[in-house]
Amino acid sequence: MNLMKQMLSEASGTVSSKRVIGFLGFMALAVTMVCNSFTTLDIAPAPELVTAVEYITIGALFGTSLDKFMEKK
Repeated sequence: MNLMKQMLSEASGTVSSKRVIGFLGFMALAVTMVCNSFTTLDIAPAPELVTAVEYITIGALFGTSLDKFMEKK
């Protein structure tokens, strides 16, 4: 638990919601990809849903990276 908290938080110890959303989105996409490898196409999720989760994950991880490079006022 402590390792997961350190991975998803800044050095100050607070949990970043963008990192959590990015990590959970990545895990959802990875699990979906693995499950779809072993199942038929008729029970696969809609491509639009997968694309939406992909965009949310990319946005969350990009926002986290962008925060590091922007100046804080």
